[in-house]
Amino acid sequence: MKLKAISRLRFISFAIILVGLVFVVRLYTLQIMRHGDYKNLGDKQYIKSDGGIFSRGAIYFKDKDGNLISAATLKSGYILTINPKLIKDKEAAYKALSRTITIDRDSFMSHASKTDSYEEIAKRVTEEQAAAIKSAKITGVTLYPMQWRYYPGGDTAAHELGFLGYDANNNFGGRYGLERFYEGTLQRSKDDVYANFFVQIFSDIKGAAGSNSTEGDIVATIEPSVQSSLEDTLSSIQSKWSAKETGGIIMDPKTGAIYAMGSLPNFDPNNFQTEKNGDVFRNPLVEDVREMGSIVKTLTLASGLDAGVITASTTYNDKGFMEVNGSTIWNHDHTINGLTTMQTVLDKSLNMGAAFVEKKLGNDRFAKYMLAFGLGQKTGIDLPNEAQDIVSNLKSPRDVEYVTASFGQGIAMTPVSMIRALAALGNGGVLVTPHLVEKINYGGGLSKNIAPLQGERVISEEASQKISKMLTSVVDNALLSGRAKNPHYTVAAKTGTAQIANPNGGGYYSDRYFHSFMGYFPASDPKFIILLYTLDPETNQFAADTLAMPFADLSKFLINYYQIPPDR
Repeated sequence: MKLKAISRLRFISFAIILVGLVFVVRLYTLQIMRHGDYKNLGDKQYIKSDGGIFSRGAIYFKDKDGNLISAATLKSGYILTINPKLIKDKEAAYKALSRTITIDRDSFMSHASKTDSYEEIAKRVTEEQAAAIKSAKITGVTLYPMQWRYYPGGDTAAHELGFLGYDANNNFGGRYGLERFYEGTLQRSKDDVYANFFVQIFSDIKGAAGSNSTEGDIVATIEPSVQSSLEDTLSSIQSKWSAKETGGIIMDPKTGAIYAMGSLPNFDPNNFQTEKNGDVFRNPLVEDVREMGSIVKTLTLASGLDAGVITASTTYNDKGFMEVNGSTIWNHDHTINGLTTMQTVLDKSLNMGAAFVEKKLGNDRFAKYMLAFGLGQKTGIDLPNEAQDIVSNLKSPRDVEYVTASFGQGIAMTPVSMIRALAALGNGGVLVTPHLVEKINYGGGLSKNIAPLQGERVISEEASQKISKMLTSVVDNALLSGRAKNPHYTVAAKTGTAQIANPNGGGYYSDRYFHSFMGYFPASDPKFIILLYTLDPETNQFAADTLAMPFADLSKFLINYYQIPPDR
């Protein structure tokens, strides 16, 4: 009996301690972690509300010194309402309000003529506007606190951030970008704010102690100054060449962390509802596939170097064209170069040289290398709606499909898939996972670092070094006749100019091009890789003219901003 009594006492003691711990945790949550939510709830307790206060986790950028910069937050203001029963002179009330905020007269008169005791007139009234309205002392006018999503940078990284809106089922939440991808982390449960503490304690002890364990703020890898520099560069390219679309990515080739990412046309997520064409919200860097052109030759030659079928000095007889499966394929400029080295293939961007390497590899081995570079797979980037590369030609029974793929025609990739593949050339031969978020802060001092996934090896370190040296020689001696050379830094780069496929009549347009440019530096130990592209630029046919100098300017900015020591 005594043993039973002692066991019962121990059980009761344990239960009391457990409940006490739960109370302590819950009180900390209520008084410290959720203080802002309950303060806002108190402010709005008399509002004819939609069922709860608005709350959502923040998104931060991080500068090079580790400081967090607000990218998506909550902004406070007021809802302006009227009680039509209390308004004696509608015209006077309208004129008094219109001195401070813009109100449609017909709409105001319609609201003021109703018999309800609550009519919402305007949202997102600022503190300054609210102060002016309060001082006017208009009978029947009331202001209530509210919060809404706010993007301090305006259109900065708009495609990457996304915005909030309603879907077809009238559900409110993230609709594009990080807002959508991390919806489960950023959203806040309205029910939790209203939950009766004691009911929850005794009905779900586990839930009461940790119901919000997945809710938090996210810290992105985007560096604000780098993002601004990229967007300024894209704007300059777009304006100068009157292009249909221009985009770019700046990434750490060793980790896949994206420092900057953007495309034009752009939009302001604070005013997305003003956009007439919803296509502007799509992120072409992850949702659109393109035939990338000659930057694919770098992958072809790297594969040949890794397989040991070529070296930089390997030669072939360049006749300017070849016949394959009844089709005639030419160098882009129809030139005949005779005895030509692999270095010259990159210097002059020769289609026949890439085709020569593909033939040396053989169709099966060439396709195996291209797929190993991740082409045809989704990268796993933390953005929604990532498209699948189109690489079915790498499974064709016809030789011509493999030959054209060797110089970037007939296969199409997303820009983010392309930069992942190209990063392996400079980082020692390993695939990385491009990503935009590095950390989730859960509050209360708890956080989670998101470790980038390391992919498989594609080429050897030796092959990586060899292709990097060849691409450095391209910049030093061939690109813009050597004018792009940096005397203190090794820079590996390659241009790409691809004809745009004609979706109607088949084949390719003769006067429309997709320009691309890739480069990483310092080539001996890359810290950054940049991919730029512009779609259908006017009055120019070659990417070297449209994108080489913008790349050079960006690389100089990054070298100076991060104070990268010279490597030569």
